[in-house]
Amino acid sequence: MANKKADELRREIAKLPSGYISKKTISGKEYLYYQYSESGKKKSRYLPPEEAEIMAAQMEKKKLLKAQLKALTKGEHPDIDQSYILMHKNTAVCRVIVDRQTGRILSVLKSFAPEHIPLGVSVRNGNPDPGELNVWWIKRSIPASRSGVDRLLNELDLISPQGLLIKSFGLSLSDHYWLKPESATVSWADINFFDNPFSEDIGAILFEEKIDSLEPDFHSPDITSDGFLKKRWKIIHDKRYLIKGGTPPAFQQPFNEAIASLLCSRLQIPCVEYRVIWHDELPYSICEDFADQEKELIPAASIFQTLKQGNNESRYEHLLNCCSALGIENARSSLEKMLVLDYIIANEDRHFNNFGFLRNSETLEFEGFAPIYDSGSSLGFDKLTKQIAAGSNIDCKPFARTHQEQLALVTDFSWIDFNVLSDLFAKIREILLSAGPYADEQRVEAIVSSVERRIEEVKLKAIAESY
Repeated sequence: MANKKADELRREIAKLPSGYISKKTISGKEYLYYQYSESGKKKSRYLPPEEAEIMAAQMEKKKLLKAQLKALTKGEHPDIDQSYILMHKNTAVCRVIVDRQTGRILSVLKSFAPEHIPLGVSVRNGNPDPGELNVWWIKRSIPASRSGVDRLLNELDLISPQGLLIKSFGLSLSDHYWLKPESATVSWADINFFDNPFSEDIGAILFEEKIDSLEPDFHSPDITSDGFLKKRWKIIHDKRYLIKGGTPPAFQQPFNEAIASLLCSRLQIPCVEYRVIWHDELPYSICEDFADQEKELIPAASIFQTLKQGNNESRYEHLLNCCSALGIENARSSLEKMLVLDYIIANEDRHFNNFGFLRNSETLEFEGFAPIYDSGSSLGFDKLTKQIAAGSNIDCKPFARTHQEQLALVTDFSWIDFNVLSDLFAKIREILLSAGPYADEQRVEAIVSSVERRIEEVKLKAIAESY
């Protein structure tokens, strides 16, 4: 039996890519490359961001399968206190073995509710693919690139942030999945962050603040917050708020979030409402959590992986086909509104993990497109004033390489009332000037002019499409 399993693992390992992914910075932009050997020669090729994400997941899966093979050939067996139940709110999904030091899921022993397996994870004979489930699980942890993570790992004497996951049951304020020790009697009602208080120790460490106790309390949603910007969760008047910073020297992202909220409200696009607050003379955006006890966020990345993409199928059409298969209504119109917004604000980071869909975690029925969130990497946030004025070096995600190509995907502009945008530019100017020392008038005017220009371009396209 062990030999048969070992052979299966070897076959799976052989199918997955070898090598590694490297980063190169060219003219201030970061590019990813696949480094590998072929016939004894070292080779390299450029990786588009979407392909890089898939390949990184495959490489992570290969590492996990190799670890399983090594343990199997050595005759190692996990002890009982490594056994956990992956839960979806109150539903037991599957029994898994977890490495308590690294936080990684090593294997799946038994599946109880295949329909509740996280979307995007392959299911065979009712069981989730262990490697893919582990990749999904590890992605819940704070990314190592996050500002303040080095200090956090130092203070907690950890090698990687993934080791924190089981210390907080893997609980999140975005979805309803969590990991329950098999021998524990704890329930969702006892520990979920939507209804219960949580510790702010991890958030304080990430924000370089002192904590009161000698040992930090790990029961915190900050352990499962994603993204590279400094951020933390806080409870204010019994509501859950996310506080998020910006990057120097302009610290512009918090103000961009407020501008995107303003534009969405004018265009009647459902969005998360952001405002700017100040702490220790630095600006931060603050918004209320839009997930709750009933509905959870399913990122577009997970939706995208539910079907195999056809050879001649674009990423845009593939996502729409996945939505249709899942019974998600009005996906095209919602995506088109997001694309118009992203064109106007020149959003450079609308990847598949910062937009998504809302789902009822008990019925598993989708309620539709999630409100627009995470729009801070826009309006030339990392550009020189001259670059903003020229409209140059603007990256585009996730469906095309340029915003012009992405805007061409929009088929209907009739919902836009351009008359409600007449005083928008004065409001944007007011928001940006509130940045004080982080915004000069020349930069503010360049941003306002760029928004005005792009709105006019959308208007001209809308007129052309109406004929």
